[in-house]
Amino acid sequence: MTFWIFCCAIVLGAVFLATLRAVLGPTASDRLVAVDALTTITVTLMVMLGVMYGREIYLDVALVYAVLAFMGVLIVARYMEGGL
Repeated sequence: MTFWIFCCAIVLGAVFLATLRAVLGPTASDRLVAVDALTTITVTLMVMLGVMYGREIYLDVALVYAVLAFMGVLIVARYMEGGL
């Protein structure tokens, strides 16, 4: 149980740092990278919950969310570049 508490503490610290960068980021690119990091952290949290509770559905949801988040970041980056 202490292993999961340690993992959750690390994830909480990563969420705090990524949120801080998303709020204070001086450019839109910094904010986009921070939001992408938050989606990666969310996928990690879903996988951790799936392993912790022994439910495979969390892994499937995490995979779909990761693919959609990646496509969303690509679309926003392309829009910011001016090529959409």
